[in-house]
Amino acid sequence: MNALQKLRSIVNELREPTEPMNILDNWALAGRLLSRMPVEDANEASRIVKDQDIDALDVIVSALENPKPKQQAPAPKPTRTFSLDELNEAMRAFRKRLKLMRLEDESKLRGRRLTAGRGSQIDAIMPPGEFPREIWQALEQAGKLEHTGQGFYMEPKG
Repeated sequence: MNALQKLRSIVNELREPTEPMNILDNWALAGRLLSRMPVEDANEASRIVKDQDIDALDVIVSALENPKPKQQAPAPKPTRTFSLDELNEAMRAFRKRLKLMRLEDESKLRGRRLTAGRGSQIDAIMPPGEFPREIWQALEQAGKLEHTGQGFYMEPKG
């Protein structure tokens, strides 16, 4: 049982207590669990526990169980345009770097003296540094690359 599931069970127990002696212990445990959760307003959470407001606690737990999706910032548009030759050259360099990374991963010696003989699991890499970041953004805008986060790109599937 994870902390969020435990918090939900505490809310249910506080709504319909089976043993009145456990109410104070449940509120104390709820306060400790809420202090470890990513709540929007920690002061409000501590006030709810202090005032023993079960309805507000239920609202917070529901918000934790069903978080709002984070809105991603749109990808910045490239500041300059690139010729088709520049884009193709960058794409060739990206594919070559990806191929080399996969070959290196496949040829590693693991545990025994022979290679494992299995395929690489690498699908995203940091693009070659000899090209500006704007060219990778332009290739992403063109649909030739997919940004996977933290500077990594991959070729789109399919």
